[in-house]
Amino acid sequence: MSLPRPRLLAALLLTPLLAGCFASGAGDHRGGGAGGAARLRVALAFPPAERLSPYGADGTILTRLGVTEGLTALDGNGAAAPALATSWRQDGDRSWLFTLREATFHDGTDVTARAVAASLARAATARPAPAALSGVELTARAVDARRLRVTTERPDPVLPLRLSSPGLAVLSATAYTRKGAVDPVGSGTGPFVLKKVNGTASATLDRYDGYWGGRARAGGIDVRFVADGTARTNALRSGDADLAEAVPVAQAASLAEGTRRETATTRTTSLLLNSRSGPLRDAGLRAAARAAVDTSGLARGVYEGHADRGTGLYGPAVTWAEGKHLKPAGRAAAKRPHGTELTLATYDNRPELPEVAQVLKQQLEKAGFRVKLVVREYGRLEGDALDGKFDAFVLARNSLVDTGDPVAVLASDYTCDGGYNLALLCDRAVDRAVAAAERTADPAGRRTAALRAEAAILATDTVVPLVHQRVVTGVSGAVKGVLLDPYERTLVGTGTRR
Repeated sequence: MSLPRPRLLAALLLTPLLAGCFASGAGDHRGGGAGGAARLRVALAFPPAERLSPYGADGTILTRLGVTEGLTALDGNGAAAPALATSWRQDGDRSWLFTLREATFHDGTDVTARAVAASLARAATARPAPAALSGVELTARAVDARRLRVTTERPDPVLPLRLSSPGLAVLSATAYTRKGAVDPVGSGTGPFVLKKVNGTASATLDRYDGYWGGRARAGGIDVRFVADGTARTNALRSGDADLAEAVPVAQAASLAEGTRRETATTRTTSLLLNSRSGPLRDAGLRAAARAAVDTSGLARGVYEGHADRGTGLYGPAVTWAEGKHLKPAGRAAAKRPHGTELTLATYDNRPELPEVAQVLKQQLEKAGFRVKLVVREYGRLEGDALDGKFDAFVLARNSLVDTGDPVAVLASDYTCDGGYNLALLCDRAVDRAVAAAERTADPAGRRTAALRAEAAILATDTVVPLVHQRVVTGVSGAVKGVLLDPYERTLVGTGTRR
C-alpha cells in the first residue's frame, strides 16, 4: 500500500528535527548498559498524566516497561497466570488465599505478605479508585510471611483476574513516603528499575539484577514520551529509537515490512456522549447524534485497513463475543438537532483520533448540529472529560486492559460509581445489568451477562462504537523479544534485546 504523497512529504520534512530525540547518552545505547548489555531506546505515545501513579492510565506505562507487577498476570487466553503469586485458591465465598514467590523490591527489601497487603490497602483507598476496583471493596492481610488472604465485601469470582490489573501493581513501602502520592521510582518488582522521571519528557530505567525471573538481556531503557505519531515513526526510521509505540496508520507503510508489527487488540474506539450535562442530556438528541454517525468508512478510510468496523464494546479480538452481540432495545426516538451546539473533544497521542473526530464533526453538522472541535494531549483532557466539560469525546479504550474480565470495564466505565466513567453515564437499568453480571461466577454465564449489560449500555446512546483497532508497533530490525499482546500491557521483558 503506497503512502499518500502529502503524508510522506511531511514525514520526510520532519526527519531532521528528530535526529537528536535520543541523542543524550548515545554511548550507553550502544553497549554502556549494565554488564555491557545494550540499552533500549523506546518512544512512547502517552506522557505521564498522573506522575506515573499506577492507579490511573499511567499504570500500563509501568507494566509495558517492565517496572511493576501484580500478584497475577494474564496469559494468552486471558486467564489468570502466576506473577508475584505462584498459586491461589478460593477459601470461602469472599476470600482467596495467595502464596507468594520469593522476590525482592527494587529497593532491596523482600516481597512479603505484609508488604503486599500494605500495597493493596493503598490501592483500595486511592481516590479516584483504580479502574479494576470500581464497585469492589477488598481487604488484604498476611497469614504468614509467604501467604496472603484477600477478602472482598461481596463474592468476587474473578478476583485473581482483577489482581492482574496494572492499577493493582505491588510496590514497596518507599513508594508511599510522600503523603497523598505514590512514587514508583525504585519501588517496583519487575526486570527494570525506574531510576528517574523527567516530567512528561523522558524516563531512565536500569536493569534490576535481583529480578526473580532472571536478569534481563538489555542493560536498561531510555524512554522518550513523544506525543506526535510522525515524530515517533521518524525516530525509529532514522535509527534514533529501537521501539516506537502506536505508529500512525498513515506512517505504517513508510516502514520496512520487517519493522512494523500489527497486533489485533481488544481496543475499541468509541464516541462517548455526555448524558449528565449539556444538550445531550436529552436522549432524543443523543439518538440523533448516534444516527448521524456512519462508521462504514472509518476502518478503511481513516485507519487504512488497520481496524475493523465497530460492532459493540467488544471487538473481534474478544473471540467469545463475535457474532453474539445482542440488539439494544428501548432506544429513544431521534429528535431534530435544530443547530444544537456541541463540543467534541479528543486527543492526538493516537494520531488517527483527530482525523476520526474531524469526520464525526462533518457527519454531525450534516445532521443539523453545530460542532466545536477540541484536540489536546490526553493528559490535558482527561480531567476535563471526567468533569463533564465536553458534550462528546472520542476515546480509544482497551476493554480488557484493566482486569481481563469483560465485566470490569463495564463497571468502571459505564456505571454511576465507575472510576473511569468518561461517558458520564448513570442509568439504573445499566447498573442492574452490570451488577447481575458481576454476581455471575460461571465463566460462560458471566460472558453472556456481560453481553446483556453491553446491550443495556448501547441502548442509552451514550456510547457509539466506531472501530476495533489493530495497533502497529515500530520495531527496529536489530531488536528481538518484543512482547506484544492484545491487552497492551506488555512491551519490554527479560528477553527483549538488541
